[in-house]
Amino acid sequence: MSQATYCKMWADAQKDLDILLQKEREEFLQPETNLGKVSKMLATSYIQYMEIFRSLAAAYNHLIHQQKRAAIRPVLDGVMGRILEIKMEMVKLDNSECQYLEDILMELNRPLEDIEIPIPKYFIEENLEVLQQREKTLDEILLNAGLQEQKPVEAMTLPEAIKLIQVAERARQGRSRARFMKKIYLEEKRTTKQEEQMGRSPDDAATCIQKVWRGYVQRKRTEKMREEEMIFLGIVEDEGWKMGPSNFLSILEEGSSQFKVFWQNRDNESDFLQDHDPELIKEGKREEVEEEIRVQVAELMEEKLRNLKLHVDGEKVSTQKKGGKAEKAGKASAKKKIPEMERDLTPDRTIDSLYQELAEGGLLIKAQAVNLSDYIGNYDCLRSSLRGTGAQPLPSAPDVRQLVALYGILPLGSQMVHENAPLVKSVLLAGPAGVGKKMLVHAICTETGANLFNLTPSNIAGKYPGREGLLMMLHMVLKVGKELQPSVVWIGDTEKMFSKAAPKGEEEANSKRLGKMLPQFLKALKPKDRVLLVGTTTRPFEANIGPFCKVYQKIILIPAPDYMSRFALWKHFILQNGGAFSSLENLSCLAQVSDGFTQGQILDVVQTVLSELRLLQMPRKPLRTVEFATSLARHIPVYKEEQETFEAWYAKTPLGRAWSTALAEREAEDGKAKKGKGKK
Repeated sequence: MSQATYCKMWADAQKDLDILLQKEREEFLQPETNLGKVSKMLATSYIQYMEIFRSLAAAYNHLIHQQKRAAIRPVLDGVMGRILEIKMEMVKLDNSECQYLEDILMELNRPLEDIEIPIPKYFIEENLEVLQQREKTLDEILLNAGLQEQKPVEAMTLPEAIKLIQVAERARQGRSRARFMKKIYLEEKRTTKQEEQMGRSPDDAATCIQKVWRGYVQRKRTEKMREEEMIFLGIVEDEGWKMGPSNFLSILEEGSSQFKVFWQNRDNESDFLQDHDPELIKEGKREEVEEEIRVQVAELMEEKLRNLKLHVDGEKVSTQKKGGKAEKAGKASAKKKIPEMERDLTPDRTIDSLYQELAEGGLLIKAQAVNLSDYIGNYDCLRSSLRGTGAQPLPSAPDVRQLVALYGILPLGSQMVHENAPLVKSVLLAGPAGVGKKMLVHAICTETGANLFNLTPSNIAGKYPGREGLLMMLHMVLKVGKELQPSVVWIGDTEKMFSKAAPKGEEEANSKRLGKMLPQFLKALKPKDRVLLVGTTTRPFEANIGPFCKVYQKIILIPAPDYMSRFALWKHFILQNGGAFSSLENLSCLAQVSDGFTQGQILDVVQTVLSELRLLQMPRKPLRTVEFATSLARHIPVYKEEQETFEAWYAKTPLGRAWSTALAEREAEDGKAKKGKGKK
């Protein structure tokens, strides 16, 4: 698509955003007692913000004009943050990580795919050189340590070499042609440019607009602060639900204002070269100059004040008192106790040396190149039928993708979102073996370019024994993770750190010791630190649920795939491994007989059946369903009892207990209402 198309996409997204912001001012700031209406309002806004997010992300990814991209970026981050705020409000209201959005999507005439969260490309592209250099360094360390084998270099064939040369030559010709056209365009622009400007100058107009806008924003902030103070003091009867304060609405409003002033009425079609706007550069530099002048004026005024005191008092300001105060302040700060996890235990070591030690020790590993979209699965069409039963909805594969993106990828990818959105420091992925928990951990790292630290009990066994050793290990992970953020700290089989049973050996004792230190580790993470703790477990019910849930803020229970997801998995894996089916009936049969089997088991079956020899036989011997069914029979499925055990454990988590409590309250209210009608 052309640049004009993406400019229009940006303009349409800004228009939709203005409408949505106005709607929020009218609806979300008014107390509402009908929670059903509130739930619908939140879900509608969530879907509409998601559509705006998708349009802004596409425009930002494809626009060439750097100033336009710079204008889109804060709005894009603001929309991501607002989505996270609304999601948190929906979870709090529904007491569940999964919401039924099918009805709202149907009302808005939107497909189910519209709530799939797009991953902005700038998470990787803007740090591509740094990430490539970091990957190269890690490869060298692992090769030297013997932890990784060097990949054989494949020679390029003659047709491939010719094609590569052709592509490079065509690119060179294109660049040469572009330079020639730019030269002609600039010459024509210089000859046709008018020297006189009518009306007010752009600088004066921009200053006037800024004054009006800043006054409006400040009045709104003051009004909001006054309202919050009245509610805090109890002077205002705040009844019903009301949306909490947002850290992103002011950013969105400012971005909308900037768009109207600078970009809304701009002629994009005549800007063939997508060249920069000098007035915008002047405006940015003007703010920098004002800030520098302000500092210089402050220093000059302080010097004049000192001279005035010297002239009036006849003596210099005593420097001894200042020194004494500083000394007292230093003593006071020295008395303040610094938490263990925040002390610098390696002041004489560089980040590179710590990075190398962690990599050579196997604690810093290379993430597998998998994307979140590789987590295959479709929406469960029958899930809405469970709405009236009172059972808490379990996430389907698209829900898992959405939750991982919301709590893991978006905050890690954007510094502004991480600092201002509701802070999530830790996530737990729980579910049977083979449902894709480890794959999701690697997907978070791939989508954000994050470092991956592996603190699985079996991986750290014997490496940093004792409390002091574990403290040093966590300190190094924390120091390197913060310095080279974003970072993911992965703990597999994390239930072993919170096991109910007494430790049998030194390794188990070390694991439990590490589990007790994790709350201090999380406390040392601040909003500016893009470091996420991700735990995975196949047997969460073996852990003490109290400390377990205290460490992990967000718990995502991943069940075995449903019918629609199994159908998509069989089709994807068979095609990916070189196979083909003559009809969809065979796939439907496989999806039926594989009920209870996980994604990992299905993949293993496909790879076992589609060997090199079997692929060679395919032209004369087509694939049959029985081949896969026979191999599938060698695996043990997730039985109903095991799935019920997971659900019973999840019901004991904080969110599960909140769901049960809310359900009991609703049933009690319904019972009272029925009794009242019966008496009448």
